[in-house]
Amino acid sequence: MLPSITEIKVRGYHLDLFGHVNNARFLEFLEEGRWAFVEGTMDLTEWQKRGIGFSIVNININYKKPALMGNVLEVRTSLSKIGKTSGIIHQDIVLKGTGKLVVGADVTFVMVDTATNKPMPLTGDIREAFETLA
Repeated sequence: MLPSITEIKVRGYHLDLFGHVNNARFLEFLEEGRWAFVEGTMDLTEWQKRGIGFSIVNININYKKPALMGNVLEVRTSLSKIGKTSGIIHQDIVLKGTGKLVVGADVTFVMVDTATNKPMPLTGDIREAFETLA
């Protein structure tokens, strides 16, 4: 499956004192990409009704190139691994039009039973929903 692509234009409020996108802002850009990826493919409202939550437990991020005011970034999001209790979403942020890598990240998630706040095994229709993304 092709990655989900979310475009973000770098604005002045994304920048730090050095004139490039602050490292913490990249985490927000990655989150925006994950939301678009999941909302476009899964019924999160139904999962909430069933007491199923989506929780990020680890992010490994590599900063490769600065992003500057006016750059248009593509957040490319895809599922790279699905395990018994967790999965990994891979995300790249690239400069639109050039494909130059700005940030690469692997984001580990678990599904959580909202009543107990404990991780759930990725089985049944939950697993099927993720397998359709791989």
